[in-house]
Amino acid sequence: MSRKHELRALAARRQGVLVPGAFNALSARLAADLGYPAVYLSGAGLSNMSLGLPDLGFVGLSDLAEHTARVRDAVDVPLIVDADTGFGNALNVRHTVRTLERSGADCIQLEDQVAPKRCGHFTGAEVVSTAEAVAKIQAAVDARHDPGLLIMARTDAAASLGIEAAIERAHRLAEAGADLLFIEAVTDAQTIAGLPGRFDKPLLLNLVLGGKTPLMGADTLAGFGYGLVLYANAALQGALVGMQRALTALRDDGQLREDPVLVAPFAERQRLVGKPGWDGLAARYASEPGHDPSSEQREG
Repeated sequence: MSRKHELRALAARRQGVLVPGAFNALSARLAADLGYPAVYLSGAGLSNMSLGLPDLGFVGLSDLAEHTARVRDAVDVPLIVDADTGFGNALNVRHTVRTLERSGADCIQLEDQVAPKRCGHFTGAEVVSTAEAVAKIQAAVDARHDPGLLIMARTDAAASLGIEAAIERAHRLAEAGADLLFIEAVTDAQTIAGLPGRFDKPLLLNLVLGGKTPLMGADTLAGFGYGLVLYANAALQGALVGMQRALTALRDDGQLREDPVLVAPFAERQRLVGKPGWDGLAARYASEPGHDPSSEQREG
């Protein structure tokens, strides 16, 4: 089964599969190493960790494509890529989908905010018309080279137009061909419980620590029928705490020991970046017939 079909099957089971967000290749590899069945490349994570900026639409398509390719090279699990608003109108969306598909995305998420977008848990987000949102999803579906590539349609309409308007818009996006649906910033538990039953397509629920959506366990959300449960920036927030603790200890004590409470062991870091495998390759190539290791010494 391809990664795309694997992701489609995971969502279709509606068992509340947990999907963590990644902000670079190593965070994605850590998630896969811990057994998560899919990874989400977070636009907010890229903006925060790569640029040191808030999630206000600062990441461009070329940046996103480069990071997508890096993450794709690092992990074999299905990869969902947050493409924000698609970087323009329906024609831009077409180009975005083709670009990110080449870079290795298995699912591309597109949202209906007015550009420049902002985190869905910030105040002040506005959305484009339903007609424009539908046209962009149609363009995304048409742009796929591989029909197995999933298109996830996100709507932020609940914040400005109300939850019923967001639900109606999500139905229109599903009719336009979206494979997965994502209604952002749902604010009450009763609505969360009832949403999956109102759609034929699988839903993703985004749980943002400190955000607007009430936190619930994956088992509870599976009972409601959610396909995927996203923690887009849990790894990022955990990494910030870890860095703050380690660097505070170094500042205050003047030195830092290899304390597993504060830092990952040296060997664990090398394991996660695959150094043993690279060492094996180096040994293999050094022993290839016709290779003279002494020549490297003479040349050096």
